[in-house]
Parts: sequence; structure tokens; C-alpha cells
Amino acid sequence: MDTEAQHMERDRSSSPTDGPEEGSRFTHVTDSRVTSMSWGRTVFLGMLCTTALLLFSAFVLQPFLIPSGSMEPTLRVGDRVLVNKLAYRFGSEPQRGDVVVFDGTGSFVRETPGGNALGAFVRGAAASLGLVEPAGTDFVKRVVGVGGDRVVCCDQRGRLEVNGAPVDEEYLHPGDRPSGVAFDIVVPQGTLWMMGDHRSRSRDSRDHLGQPGGGMVPVDRVTGRVDWLGWPLGRLGSLEGTDAFAGIRPAGPDHG
Repeated sequence: MDTEAQHMERDRSSSPTDGPEEGSRFTHVTDSRVTSMSWGRTVFLGMLCTTALLLFSAFVLQPFLIPSGSMEPTLRVGDRVLVNKLAYRFGSEPQRGDVVVFDGTGSFVRETPGGNALGAFVRGAAASLGLVEPAGTDFVKRVVGVGGDRVVCCDQRGRLEVNGAPVDEEYLHPGDRPSGVAFDIVVPQGTLWMMGDHRSRSRDSRDHLGQPGGGMVPVDRVTGRVDWLGWPLGRLGSLEGTDAFAGIRPAGPDHG
């Protein structure tokens, strides 16, 4: 009897228990849920960061990839600049000498019907982060004349004149003249006369003199002022300003 009892005890103890197997299955399920939650949290944080960057770019500071050499040597092809969108947000307006990014629709390029809305949105988002070249309607140029200014090229020494005063443009590309095209214009109020620093390679206000609007860019089309260089690292820092227009007086009443 005792032997049978001992045998039954051994049988019960030697039979497989549910403990280890259940524990293993429970651990596996838990790990899957944790991994899924971790991925979900990562995706959510990524979307949140991207949204924050897009909002920051839309209203405060926008990266802008320089697509051409029209602003050399100030800005080079491939530079990534930071556009200050708050520069003209609180009543101030672009000043002579400012380097600005603007939408040239209606002034530098004709208005055309929109294409693929989704594609345009995706490209616009990428461009706003400085990942791809800007849209074909976005330009970066230097403000040479503001509303009321009379801009003439060129005087007897080949210099640009604004309101009768010569301008020594030290920022021009070496070897370039202020302009190969003669002009004498008065900038309407609320608009700007724009020119690139690499005059021989810049398509700017001069190229639209005979078109509607005469190459003048409305102030409200200005996206912001280029204040900093963000890339390459060797050129990182604030954009150097100019005092070329420091002695220019406002236009007289006969120019307005």
C-alpha cells in the first residue's frame, strides 16, 4: 500500500506542469504588445515632430535651398539659408539691401492653374524643410528699390543710382557690371525692384520690364528675409549685411 502511494506521488510529480509553458506564452504575448506600443509611440512622436517643424517653418523660420548661382558670391548653389518670416510681420517692410525670398507669381512668372494638389503639397512640405529645391515660383534676390524710389542704370562711371545717389555695390560678383541693360524706372508704392548679385546670370526685375507689372514684386509676396546660413558648416552664421544704400535718401514727391 505504501509502495502504491509512493508510485502515485511520483507519477503526479513527474507529469508535465502548466506553469513554465503558460509563463512562456504570457511573456511572448507581453513582448509583442510592448513592441507594438513602442513602434506606435515612435511613429506618433515622429509625426508630432514633423508637424511641429512644418508649423515652425510656416510661421517663424524656413530653410531654403539655393537652386542657382544668381546670388553669387553672397549665396552659392546648394547653400541652405534660414528665412526669417517674422522680419516683416509686425509692420516693418523690406529695406534696400535686404536679401529676401519671395513668391514671383504674377511678377516673375505667370499665374497658371494648379496641377496635382497632393503632389504640390508633398513637394511644398519638403521644400519648406529645405530638403528639395523650392517651387519654380520662389526666388531669392536683393532689394534694390522700394516704393517711390527712382532706380537708374547706369551713371557715367557705370554705377547704379537710386534717387540720384550712386551705389557702390561691393557684393556684386567679381567682374560683373551693375547691369548690361540700361533702365530708368520708378518703383510704385507697395512694390519692390529686385536684382541678383551675379548680374550676368540673374533673371530679375530687369527681365520683366516690358511685361505687365514691369518686374515689380508686391511687398505682400515677400516670404521673409534671409538672415542666416545654415549649410554648409564652413559658412554657418549670420548673413553679412551691406551699407551700400546707407546714404540713399527717400524719393522726392516728384518720384512717388
